[in-house]
Amino acid sequence: MGVVSSCCESCFRSRKSQSYEPLLLENEREAVADLLQYLENRTTTNFFSGSPLSALTTLSFSDNVDLQRSAALAFAEITEKEVRPVGRDTLDPILFLLSSHDTEVQRAASAALGNLAVNTDNKLLIVKLGGLEPLIRQMLSPNVEVQCNAVGCVTNLATHDDNKTKIAKSGALVPLTRLARSKDMRVQRNATGALLNMTHSDENRQQLVNAGAIPVLVSLLNSPDTDVQYYCTTALSNIAVDGVNRKKLAQSEPKLVASLVQLMDSPSLKVQCQAALALRNLASDEKYQLEIVKADGLSSLLRLLQSAYLPLILSSAACVRNVSIHPQNESPIIESGFLQPLINLLSFKDNEEVQCHAISTLRNLAASSEKNKQAIVKAGAVQSIKELVLEVPTNVQSEMTACVAVLALSDELKGQLLEMGICEVLIPLTNSPSSEVQGNSAAALGNLSSKDGRSTGDDYSAFNEVWDQPEGGMHQYLYRFLTSPDATFQHIAVWTIVQLLESGDPILNAHIRTSPILIPNIRQLAQTRTSSPVSSVGGTPHSPHSQHSYQETETGDGQGEIQMLARRILEITEHDGEGALTPSASASQIQPGSFADTTESASGRDHEELRKSVREAFAGGSSTH
Repeated sequence: MGVVSSCCESCFRSRKSQSYEPLLLENEREAVADLLQYLENRTTTNFFSGSPLSALTTLSFSDNVDLQRSAALAFAEITEKEVRPVGRDTLDPILFLLSSHDTEVQRAASAALGNLAVNTDNKLLIVKLGGLEPLIRQMLSPNVEVQCNAVGCVTNLATHDDNKTKIAKSGALVPLTRLARSKDMRVQRNATGALLNMTHSDENRQQLVNAGAIPVLVSLLNSPDTDVQYYCTTALSNIAVDGVNRKKLAQSEPKLVASLVQLMDSPSLKVQCQAALALRNLASDEKYQLEIVKADGLSSLLRLLQSAYLPLILSSAACVRNVSIHPQNESPIIESGFLQPLINLLSFKDNEEVQCHAISTLRNLAASSEKNKQAIVKAGAVQSIKELVLEVPTNVQSEMTACVAVLALSDELKGQLLEMGICEVLIPLTNSPSSEVQGNSAAALGNLSSKDGRSTGDDYSAFNEVWDQPEGGMHQYLYRFLTSPDATFQHIAVWTIVQLLESGDPILNAHIRTSPILIPNIRQLAQTRTSSPVSSVGGTPHSPHSQHSYQETETGDGQGEIQMLARRILEITEHDGEGALTPSASASQIQPGSFADTTESASGRDHEELRKSVREAFAGGSSTH
């Protein structure tokens, strides 16, 4: 911009000796003389008010094109060196110059306006005063310099949220999209930057898609310019937030994933980061989850995951989490070597979101394969969880306990998990301030206690060791859940107690049978329905797992099952024979039904969120992005 405007003073001086000077109006001659004097003292002159602004205004509204050029050049030079909030008295002459038919005037005026548009207040006032219409006309100019300055100004204006919709409705998107294909890299860079700035709201994204921006942005992913790559990658990432747009991308842009995977190996860290984030958003859809793996995206994601640069770690962890949702991707991710890096990130205390993504991915990887569950435990995930879970933020605790609940579905791993002492950290978390952490921790304990798939010689001593400790042990945890106003928690408690009793462990049975706080409350549940209002949905309970595990389903009478399970407990504990009662055919087939809706408890627990969390923990369902 300095090169454009540095000649303004010499222009004035040369014109004093030219033959047209006598043709100037008196006020114009005075304005030229005044402005020359002000320019000689420019470091101490305020050109945005008083006589200096008056002189510039006179020249701007002159019918003499040479004077207009000089005024435009002066505005361009002044605003390049100093930008401040200005009023209408400054913007009006610049906007008038912007409508000139002279290319030099257009070029300098749009440069001045673009400089002023860096200021927040000026952004709003320029649009309010009608600046978009002449800028759009200049974007259509055949002159590349005019195009570049006009698009640069629109780019600056589009950084203000209040302007975005106005720009989208002004007709600017079509010329911006066309100029994004310009052969001039400056124009291309400004145009793609403007398009990026327009992708931060649903409405504007849709208008951008309608203007034909998607194929342009995708084609420019292969641009040799790093800034253009960054703007296009980030814009596509924002566009991919919307499900409808993802479908359009899937139908029309078959090379998109391959291009983004390639950009994860860009020399630019910011491009790598945005490419991973774009793939993360695309991986909200099943098609893209599979396509990213097919395009060999895992190797690049693994490299970014092990980076020392936080934005790269965060973006790649978020992407892998979404990719891991698809069951077909579980084994490829494990086989690509992700387990140890993910486990290492569990202790990444600098960023809670990284921890959440890492543990959620491990949980997804364990969802549908016994082999994967064993590999995750063997890699040290449970040991890390045990060491960290009591100290990490609540959101991470919720994910960690849900992961343990999924791993505890494995009959082959139950004993190993118990030997690791996982109950020692799960029990305190059943009294967490977070209902989700409570429910997930209880789900894990319930799955560990499940009798199905065990032999009569299985060791349940781990539950005896934690019966009273830590923090009241299993005993107090079961009591709290039995007496909870939440039917979900009551159901967890009675189901878990049935599993413990049917283990046949005499010490465990004695603990339950002689408990002065458990049996009276169980008896009450067996005799009357719980006080929490419910709405039951008829149907048959179902389980996606071969083993019986504590999981929430969407069908069945939850209240009726609580009563049935409570009666089953009394049947066992009141049996006259020594040891546990042999499970009856009906008892051995007990599966939890639906947790029906309950009213809000005194603690304000969000039951719907709780049920969702517990259901996922029990069923081993994949977590979402």
